[in-house]
Amino acid sequence: MNATPTAAPTTAASPAAATTPERRPSVVLAALTYRRTELLQTLVEALAVQAASVPEDVRLLVVDNNPGGDAREAVERLAAAGHPVHYAHEPEPGIAAGRNRALTAAAEAGDDLLVFIDDDELPSPQWLAHLLRTWHEHPGASGVVGSVVSSFDGAPEPWVAAGDFFRRRRLATGTPVHVAATNNLLVDLHLVRRLGLRFDARFGISGGSDTLFTRQLTSRGAPLVWCDEAEVTDVVPVARTTRAWVLQRALRSGNSWSRTSLVLAGPGPRSLPVRGRLLADGGVRLLGGAVRWSAGVATRSLAQRARGVRTLARGTGMVTGACGWTYLEYRRKPTAG
Repeated sequence: MNATPTAAPTTAASPAAATTPERRPSVVLAALTYRRTELLQTLVEALAVQAASVPEDVRLLVVDNNPGGDAREAVERLAAAGHPVHYAHEPEPGIAAGRNRALTAAAEAGDDLLVFIDDDELPSPQWLAHLLRTWHEHPGASGVVGSVVSSFDGAPEPWVAAGDFFRRRRLATGTPVHVAATNNLLVDLHLVRRLGLRFDARFGISGGSDTLFTRQLTSRGAPLVWCDEAEVTDVVPVARTTRAWVLQRALRSGNSWSRTSLVLAGPGPRSLPVRGRLLADGGVRLLGGAVRWSAGVATRSLAQRARGVRTLARGTGMVTGACGWTYLEYRRKPTAG
């Protein structure tokens, strides 16, 4: 069984249909999970409170990307306890496949809006209400991006703390946004279906499928808008508060940016100017990172050294991505047995 939506499949209406006074949009809150079943009860309970706090028809969806389907029992237990949560199993490895399973389940249920949240995040009070309010106030937008703050299971390494690498962007509500992650994102499914968008499987193991998806979405003339009040808290495990993890993420981020830019440019000669610009931009970051690191050495500033090295990593990712190399951040290690 791949999905268990309660609503019958319907034909997608026009984007305007979801905003008419006679009919409030139906909303699905989707969380992808992979071998983190212990987090689901807290998240589902928090999302159920959010669902009950708004007048829209809201249901919850957990997409299990583990081939073994180990989250099924936990989700079914939560559903039996009265939570409006449904289970979808996506055995194909890769986060792009999991995100596409959420799109498919939403289409089968006839949902109007899809909200992505990570399984290691928790929403703030009125998070969903803020997302929906902002969407209603910006009818020309393709979706809404919320803010993310970090909390830590343990103290970050001094190098990481000095660089302040977990401080996320904050923008004024209503600010147009042209690229976003899926860790706090509402999208208009009618527009997504009309454009025929899916998450690109080529980015399933490398990461970056959400970058490409949102860049494709907004490049068609309908930007996302920011909602600063719609805040979620990302619980950062100790394993991610290290220098190695920060530099790997910077490398992947730069690599994904170049690769998504080349996909958007199109094949053949059309990509050549873009490739050249990416190489130049990556080279600038390599130079700038080296200069910043050198300044940090000269001034004995750990913050400057850390930020310089991180900029070097992102520049390396951009250059290698422009040259055709792919960094596979989410490659899975084979399990024993």
